Amino acid sequence: MRDVNPQSVFAGLLAAFVGFASSFAVVLQGLRSVGATDAQATSGLMVAAISIGLCSIILSIKTKMPVGVAWSTPGAALLASSAAFSGGFDTAVGAFIICGVLLVLAGVWKPLGQAVEAIPSALANALLAGVLLTLCLAPFKAVAFNPWFGLPIIIAWVIGGLINRTLAVPFALLAFIAVVIIGVEFPADWKTTLSNSLIPSVQWVTPSFSIEAVFSIALPLFIVTMASQNIPGIAVLKANNYETPASPLIATTGVFSILGSFLGSHAVNLSAIVAAMMASEEGGKDPKQRYVAAVFFGIGSIILGVFVGVTIAFVSLAPVILIEAVAGLALVAAFSGSAVAAFKDEATRPAAAVTFLAAASGMTLLGISGAFWGLLAGCGMLFLNKRKPNK
Repeated sequence: MRDVNPQSVFAGLLAAFVGFASSFAVVLQGLRSVGATDAQATSGLMVAAISIGLCSIILSIKTKMPVGVAWSTPGAALLASSAAFSGGFDTAVGAFIICGVLLVLAGVWKPLGQAVEAIPSALANALLAGVLLTLCLAPFKAVAFNPWFGLPIIIAWVIGGLINRTLAVPFALLAFIAVVIIGVEFPADWKTTLSNSLIPSVQWVTPSFSIEAVFSIALPLFIVTMASQNIPGIAVLKANNYETPASPLIATTGVFSILGSFLGSHAVNLSAIVAAMMASEEGGKDPKQRYVAAVFFGIGSIILGVFVGVTIAFVSLAPVILIEAVAGLALVAAFSGSAVAAFKDEATRPAAAVTFLAAASGMTLLGISGAFWGLLAGCGMLFLNKRKPNK
């Protein structure tokens, strides 16, 4: 309790809100695409949020680092874009379980952890800067979307920062809430919707297994989750000077993925975005106390999960770009710091530039995001430069 401070608490709760609000629709659609009923999809979303919270709290307290866990958004997008699956949701759940087992195996396999830990600092920072760029552009895209919505959020952020740097993001969040209340038209039956969806019921799913599901769901979900989420998540911690063995973190997310699968959740993993919101200066002045932000991120995620029906009903009222705008403003400092660290060394600058541009491009190849391919290309460039004969 001595480490609890207002800045870390706010950063954690904001990260929980942004993480949930910006991607819950993708998760719901992904689960429905593989055969879940509305009740099963809502149950899966609720359990995923609670799993995220518990896993974040456990790992952050154990490591004393701001370890942010999230559901696999790229994995959910993969499910949503996959061809119609004939096995039904119980077979999809069987594939989720296999994916969780593979995550555990990947975590206990030491060469993987050693490879992740060997990522050069310049490339880790370049990956972080590239991942954050899109969100940091969101405030200005919000102005283009609707100046009456976007400008008050930016102006509030500037005014809060002039008063005190720690007040910048809280002011932006207050402006966001005011914009939603004043500017967004509430449906006539929104009160009834809220009262009817306080706490959804948990849906147990008895899994079944098939070879088709292994190759069409389990393996792609595992690969995307590892390459697009876990590896960048470790890189973000590394970019913020947090050194920890990657293996136990990944293995723990695998365990929670397995447990959540029986209730409809697809996968949880380490996160880059929410970790960046908590591991930078926005998460607290003292780096040793920023793990508190991840603990409160976990608490916030659990609350959002328990009241998932109410959360969805409220968040759905706001345009997604406004939610991303608040997140982008919260990540400006993290972006600028990582960009400076990525490009300060002339020797590694070209490799860092490749990693940054690929991560920022939004590209997807073979279902895997540009962050992974950029990191791979950057490491390849460093390797070739070291082998280049000196003239």
